[in-house]
Amino acid sequence: MSLLEDLQWRGIVYQQTDEEGIKNTLNDQKISLYCGVDPTADSMHIGHLLPFLTLRRFQNEGHRPIVLVGGATGLIGDPSGKSEERKLQTLEMVQHNVSCIKNQLENIFDFESENGAIMVNNYDWAGSMDIVTFLRDFGKHVGVNYMLAKDTISSRLETGISFTEFTYTILQAMDFYHLYKNHDCKMQIGGSDQWGNITTGLELIRKMMPEGAKAYGLTIPLVTKADGTKFGKTESGAIWLDPEKTTPYEFYQFWINTADADVIKYLKFFTFLTRETIEELEEAVAAEPHLRKAQKALAEEMTRLIHGEESLQQAIKISAALFSGDVKSLSAAEIKQGFKDVPSYEHNGEAEINVIDLLIEAKISPSKRQAREDVTNGAVSINGERVTDTAYTLSDDDRIEGQFTIIRRGKKKYFLIKY
Repeated sequence: MSLLEDLQWRGIVYQQTDEEGIKNTLNDQKISLYCGVDPTADSMHIGHLLPFLTLRRFQNEGHRPIVLVGGATGLIGDPSGKSEERKLQTLEMVQHNVSCIKNQLENIFDFESENGAIMVNNYDWAGSMDIVTFLRDFGKHVGVNYMLAKDTISSRLETGISFTEFTYTILQAMDFYHLYKNHDCKMQIGGSDQWGNITTGLELIRKMMPEGAKAYGLTIPLVTKADGTKFGKTESGAIWLDPEKTTPYEFYQFWINTADADVIKYLKFFTFLTRETIEELEEAVAAEPHLRKAQKALAEEMTRLIHGEESLQQAIKISAALFSGDVKSLSAAEIKQGFKDVPSYEHNGEAEINVIDLLIEAKISPSKRQAREDVTNGAVSINGERVTDTAYTLSDDDRIEGQFTIIRRGKKKYFLIKY
């Protein structure tokens, strides 16, 4: 199966500027191609992943990926998908975000092999350009009517769009032109909302390069969920690639909780598992969905890719401990991950405290009477071990690495005591 056939089987191809031309070019030669991201935050989230993972598929087939971080375009703001102007970031903020995002992209691509990835920042060629050069050398080649026909711009005309965001598509077109001219970059990959920016880049290459210059664009569909809710969002917000924002355990849990209706699509989109493996997992979803083999494979592949094998094993260990109740086996670092969002209480008092007093103090039980009932009925566990004696006193032995005590009330209500 060719690379394009594999992409189409996975459902990754949305639009192509020249389907026959792309097919012939990929059959005839290894090319350089690029995908970009604007540093609007100090981390990417999983909504950014699919175009870059698609670019990695090209690298796996011998093509050279160019990974662009938009230090210049990030200062402007893409009007795509927005109903109003973005709040502009300072140069310092953008440069900080660029640095953080570069580190995340290094986990996805191979920079060392013969076709190792190249990382570029468009601030390097656009940041020092004066306005007269921009208008004469680039603005002259892009008609206003052509730009007004772009969905990203036409959709903003009623609510208003500044000249700053209006020119964004030219800035991104400059990227494609620059990479074509200096890195022989033949293709740009992007989300479906980037079609207008990609085609503007092709227009600039057509007008500014010698006759016969060939370049292409390929877009990827918007990732959706079967139930209509937005992909990549949870009650606590976006799923970030930064482990400080979304822990590897939370990241793992996001993927393992994928609905049966979505899991095969996500395996095709996001993992590098073979067609045969994915089809076997599809059969498992139909025949024995309760085993959640597909979800486990998805969670393992994605967590390993973004956070590495050690973090994956930690996430699996935390998940197993929470399922079994054997939380005493967890380290303090693992507790920080697994219990990040549970109610917590900071205890600064004496080394020893009666269990009833602690349940009241930490507001785990609403009254002393209820606390006594909870304990005598076996509803309270300390670090996974049931406590039924109302006279039980917690000591240093009940503190995991001297930092935490985990109390469970009932079957699922966890509370974290911090010291």
